[in-house]
Amino acid sequence: MKVLSALLMLATLGLCSSLLLSRSKAAFGENASLEQQVVAKEREGLDALKAGDVGHFGELTADDAIFVDAQGPATKAQVLQNVVGFRLTDYAIENVHFVKISPDSGLIAYKITEKGLSHGKEFAVQVYVSSIWTQRENKWLCLFSQETAAR
Repeated sequence: MKVLSALLMLATLGLCSSLLLSRSKAAFGENASLEQQVVAKEREGLDALKAGDVGHFGELTADDAIFVDAQGPATKAQVLQNVVGFRLTDYAIENVHFVKISPDSGLIAYKITEKGLSHGKEFAVQVYVSSIWTQRENKWLCLFSQETAAR
């Protein structure tokens, strides 16, 4: 159970870290929607976890970020400690919902199916994730992420 909780937290971080393809509005073009930008950053975080790039995952996470899973809230430092030894091998995101919070921030919620390794043990899970992303000084950062195991 402890390993599953750590995996869920890591996946969420990855999500915040999630889920995507660019680092600023400029990378998407001025016409890209806020939703596209947030989803791309979430995927970027997940892809960092898939590549084993904890450093980049950390760059996508705000210093004051909070992550929540079945074990309770965790700080950025705690999450980064937990993702060492964690690697996604595959993931699929479905049923993405988006809520605009401000012109430079938004919340996404979705279901993710993940496979990977955590501290040498294989895992496969389905989790519901919600993440809040915002731009600070022209850089996208994950401020909050929560994971709930899917039944």
